[in-house]
Amino acid sequence: MKPIVYLVGAGPGDPGLITVKGKSLISDADAIVYDYLANPSLLNLAKKGCKIINAGKRLGFKALTQKQINKTLVSLVKNGFKQIVRLKGGDPFLFGRGGEEAEELRKNKIKFEIVPGVTSAIAVPAYAGIPVTHRDATSTLAIVTGHEDSEKNKSSINWGALAKMKSIVFLMGTKNLKKNLNNLISSGMSKKTRIAAINWGTYPSQKTVIGTFEDIFEKIKVNQIKSPSIIIILSLIH
Repeated sequence: MKPIVYLVGAGPGDPGLITVKGKSLISDADAIVYDYLANPSLLNLAKKGCKIINAGKRLGFKALTQKQINKTLVSLVKNGFKQIVRLKGGDPFLFGRGGEEAEELRKNKIKFEIVPGVTSAIAVPAYAGIPVTHRDATSTLAIVTGHEDSEKNKSSINWGALAKMKSIVFLMGTKNLKKNLNNLISSGMSKKTRIAAINWGTYPSQKTVIGTFEDIFEKIKVNQIKSPSIIIILSLIH
């Protein structure tokens, strides 16, 4: 059997939201490299003897850097592991750096396959009862990273265009929330715009606060909304 690496989306947190294919691959894997946001209960599906590697990254902590993760995937193949699962929170290609891992595998001529996952950008608002599109209100949706690569010389986000949107989801959105909202306000969005912050989406501990640009920071502080959280700006929030 030729070695293969599966970049598997673990979904937004609720273990019931992983795909059937993702679940099957975890059960058959010889090695699993997992993320912080992948529900740890999914590792219970692994067979006996499966090598488990924590590659978790969260605010202020990294078990492995992205370069180390890339090297780990290549190293596992070179060390004789045949079926490797890279278990990533949400979907591998939506701000999950799956593209970088795929590039590294291709560069090393390693076979790989992408297994999409349910993204928190849609699932978390749904669990809070917030539709991100609605025929009567908005037919477009912007999904934006809450923090861009710090090594960029300037932002690649078109804040002017974004400020005209009626439905915006910021992933990893709490740390730079003030800066991002200021960018939207400077580009013409009203301070009265409704906004929601959702912590630990799709988990039993999910917590949602709703406000406006003017009072959301106080509500986040009072309700202790911290990372991991997503931010939703939407005309349908009441």
